[in-house]
Amino acid sequence: MDDKTAKLCITPEYTILEAIKVLDETHERIVLIVEDGRLLGVLTDSDVRKWILKSQDMTRKVTEAMTAHPICVTEAETGEAMKLMQRHGIDAIPVVDQDGRLLDLLFRYGTPEKKEHHGETVDAPVVVMAGGKGTRLFPYTQVLPKPLIPIGNATILEQIIGSFTKAGCRRFYISVNYKKNLIKAYLQDLHPDYEVNYIEEENFLGTAGSLSLVKDEIKEPFFVSNCDILLDVNYAKVMRFHKENGNMITLITSLKNYTIPYGVVNIGKEGQVESLSEKPELNFLVNTGVYVLNPGVLELIPQDEFMHITDLIQECLNRGDKVGVYPVTEKAWEDMGEFPGMEQMLRLRGEEG
Repeated sequence: MDDKTAKLCITPEYTILEAIKVLDETHERIVLIVEDGRLLGVLTDSDVRKWILKSQDMTRKVTEAMTAHPICVTEAETGEAMKLMQRHGIDAIPVVDQDGRLLDLLFRYGTPEKKEHHGETVDAPVVVMAGGKGTRLFPYTQVLPKPLIPIGNATILEQIIGSFTKAGCRRFYISVNYKKNLIKAYLQDLHPDYEVNYIEEENFLGTAGSLSLVKDEIKEPFFVSNCDILLDVNYAKVMRFHKENGNMITLITSLKNYTIPYGVVNIGKEGQVESLSEKPELNFLVNTGVYVLNPGVLELIPQDEFMHITDLIQECLNRGDKVGVYPVTEKAWEDMGEFPGMEQMLRLRGEEG
């Protein structure tokens, strides 16, 4: 077993949260649960997603969320590994001996730090909200609109569009208002090989209000993305999840873990100390700002009126429409809406370059 495979091995005593941290740190989307050299199971990002939707208790043992009988090959069968991975839609397959002892881990696409999502594609419309003033990034955005702020070797808008074109999307609607001529001129100068349409707001309409301007244009489920978000996610799987679950809206959410850096005192009704928690960890599902919407939801948006997408989601909930979530891990979400997030994104893109 090489060092790379060894770093992906954890014991069955790991909690689900600890296993997720290994997933995030290694970027391999799989960890191996091993005891005394024997492979007990694997945990993939898909397993994590299923667990989050089933139970948000991250303190349970990883064995409760893992795939206990993963597809494996022996050394003699490694020549069939690629066919098996393609047939079952998986990116890695363990190599074990006759006693189930782990020998190696084979990958479908190699092991770069940031893997591309290969396989199925989706050709769905994408709306990118690029009309805001980006006030949290002043003074930068007093000169450049936020969509044109460079992140690595391309603007954040190009990075977002690129993540969708790699998934197969070719039709984009860019919501513009603030410094819209700069954005339009920049994209025109790129001579893109994808279709760009502009949603031009005369007044700021909010993240849902501007969608009223595409009611006659979009007739199929579509993506909506804020213009300060990058996700490492398979958009084809997101769309399939949205349709299979019959959602009106699907929110892509990120699991966020916060550690309180103090000992927390828990008290009872009489003010007596019941217990102490030393640096407890809290877990939340956070809205990333990327969504899948059914076209029917556009009929709920008033024409030329300001509306937040959160208000649109609440309206769907009030009507009894199904609103779902597609969870991703914390490291799969990058947000440059404020300076700390932008600086982190710049560091990551610099390392990749």
